[in-house]
Amino acid sequence: MKTAIVNIQHLLRMNAVVQQVIFILILLLCLFPIISAPVALVLGLVIANVSGHPFLHLNHKATNILLQVSVVGLGFGMNVNSAVAAGKEGFVFTIGSIIATITLGTLFGKWFKIQRKTSHLISCGTAICGGSAIAAIAPVIQSDEKQTSIALGVIFILNSIALFAFPLIGHWLNMSQNDFGLWCAIAIHDTSSVVGAANKYGTEALQVATTVKLARALWIIPVALITAVVFKNKTSKLKIPYFIGLFILAMICNTYFSPVASVAPHLVSFAKTGLTVTLFLIGAGLNRSVLKSVGLMPLLQGVLLWVTIAIGSLVAILYF
Repeated sequence: MKTAIVNIQHLLRMNAVVQQVIFILILLLCLFPIISAPVALVLGLVIANVSGHPFLHLNHKATNILLQVSVVGLGFGMNVNSAVAAGKEGFVFTIGSIIATITLGTLFGKWFKIQRKTSHLISCGTAICGGSAIAAIAPVIQSDEKQTSIALGVIFILNSIALFAFPLIGHWLNMSQNDFGLWCAIAIHDTSSVVGAANKYGTEALQVATTVKLARALWIIPVALITAVVFKNKTSKLKIPYFIGLFILAMICNTYFSPVASVAPHLVSFAKTGLTVTLFLIGAGLNRSVLKSVGLMPLLQGVLLWVTIAIGSLVAILYF
């Protein structure tokens, strides 16, 4: 059986045309409502490890652009007043969790003897907004390709798990929509998985999670500036997440301009479809070479850091 699977994989990888056709067909399938975000992620993982990703060199850029466009589209389904209320509620949790996560991450990195830059990238990715934070911090600390890839690998592996695990835990604990959305925004690394998990839980959870997560993403700026001082680097340029401004503009248009509000449900529907495709592409980028490159110690750091923050934030949300 194992030999047969290996032969199929070899055949698919040998035929570039077949590889591309399979990839495009599954990508098109993700445009339909029958494919949920978690299923799209699984399909991507299957593609990555069975037939291979024929457009892997384009995957990272396509994922970033599609995620940003999708997030802006979700803004058309949100109300400014509700977003402000959610942002205020998540502000204290955001500050506390970011400081705690980066501090713990630094300690774990030293204990496990992980390269300083790799450890810092994993800590920032866990603390703020996953791959986006790593992409912003990497040039500031001048990390090499391997260090950045390891950090991204850790974050994307744990994101994949969170997308399935968090809704199950939320239902098991009978969490409210508001509490679950807040928990997702704090404890799940990447915006894509935050939105995917919250959307599966409910509309209110999606609104809270998206708002708090994007407000959290703005902390990339002060964290990057502090990082530049700590790593004594004064020459690197800071990447600011400008799409957050477009998200806010979309919310304002939906709240105060009735012509926009009338077409907003269609824009939100397109955005959710875009998110599903984004998760498919993320899964398609997690092939064996990426998983192997991560290594045990960085993965252990990421898991311990994630579990600590997830449990700590959950207790704080439910009991304080």
